[in-house]
Amino acid sequence: MAGLPPNPVPVAYQGGTPAVPVWLNKGDNAWQMISATLVGLQSVPGLVILYGSIVKKKWAVNSAFMALYAFAARGLPWANQAILPETTQFYDDGKVETAMVTPFYPMASMVWFQCVFAAITVIILAGSVLGRMNIKAWMAFAPLWLTFSYTVGAFSLWGGGFLFHWGVMDYSGGYVIHLSSGIAGLTAAFWVGPRSKKDRERFPPNNVLLMLAGAGLLWMGWAGFNGGDPYTANVDSTMAILNTNICAATSLLVWTWLDVIFFKKPSVIGTVQGMITGLVCITPGAGPVQGWAAVVMGILSGSVPWFTMMIVHKRWTQLQHIDDTLGVFHTHAIAGLLGGVLTGLFAEPQLCAMFLPVTNSRGGVYGGSGGIQILKQLAGGGFIIGWNLVVTSIICVAINVVIPLRMLEEQLTIGDDAVHGEEAYALWGDGEKYDSTMHGMYSDDTSHIKPSTGATQVV
Repeated sequence: MAGLPPNPVPVAYQGGTPAVPVWLNKGDNAWQMISATLVGLQSVPGLVILYGSIVKKKWAVNSAFMALYAFAARGLPWANQAILPETTQFYDDGKVETAMVTPFYPMASMVWFQCVFAAITVIILAGSVLGRMNIKAWMAFAPLWLTFSYTVGAFSLWGGGFLFHWGVMDYSGGYVIHLSSGIAGLTAAFWVGPRSKKDRERFPPNNVLLMLAGAGLLWMGWAGFNGGDPYTANVDSTMAILNTNICAATSLLVWTWLDVIFFKKPSVIGTVQGMITGLVCITPGAGPVQGWAAVVMGILSGSVPWFTMMIVHKRWTQLQHIDDTLGVFHTHAIAGLLGGVLTGLFAEPQLCAMFLPVTNSRGGVYGGSGGIQILKQLAGGGFIIGWNLVVTSIICVAINVVIPLRMLEEQLTIGDDAVHGEEAYALWGDGEKYDSTMHGMYSDDTSHIKPSTGATQVV
């Protein structure tokens, strides 16, 4: 008796079927999903940990929760709007300049990738209003801002909008994510108002080591942040990852050296800020610039935002009136705009041709149309700044009519326990349960012989 025929391979593994269509590139699809997940890990748990540990103890729970909530809040408004960048570029006479771009993987992979980008943008913005924004107002603000502010910038620069077709370069979100979150954060901080006087005077991080863990997740996750933006696993994605690490390392070192030179000691918080400014600065140019340009961008990203934060901010009265808790304006808006302009200066023609729709694009140092490119970068940045200033203000004013933007004074005094009924640390001392009758009134303000200096003073 003849044996039974072998079972056929399940459809999910057969090529040329609905599960594995002929156009699907499994490598590209796998890299895109991995890149998206790396970006997601930057937010959860990356920024959740960083925010929860870099703030004063009484705001640890609230700060971490604001980040976690924002990550979830981006789901519905963005998942229903995210589309592939399928856009044909035409010459002025109507002829096709660059054909439509269609990555070789399902729409779901791109939707997930764009979702995590939207999420991290509003989480970065939250850094400007930590320690005093009404959590109920934040719950309304996050989805509204993503819908009416972030979406416009993203579609203008990435989704075939007018800035995309005009040739403004924003490889991975220097403008869409960092410039917009920095400007919107400063604007929201203006409308919400400052932290309590005591918190502004003394705001020590409650766990520096845990803060470094969050920062590490942020840095490593940037491989997906910039490496996933060619929408394919190619030479350009490799260049983007290498440039990202070169610029971040250079910027971190420069910021740390400046702290040592001017404040006589290296600040751990300052080191993290230098790392972030390097990552932000290279983001708009990670793909189109060469390695030497990444070094130059790292030197500038470690020094220019340092100067605006440590020198300009302390001398500009108008900036001091706005309480930007984590200095997001300097680390993201300044660094993002700087990176965008430097991209217009250093973008290499052959690398530009790999992904830009406008042919013959190049940076200023390469002559030709490079000078025009710098002007395009400035104009694109100006649009993002203006849009976020106006729309963020409208959203804040509208929410304040229904829900107060600022916490009650009692909540500002007590912190997490008043806002959430929870506290970050249940244990006291060496494993003891905290007992006010034994330990007395506790304040996490630590006495120091000398006042704090450098980045710690700003935070």
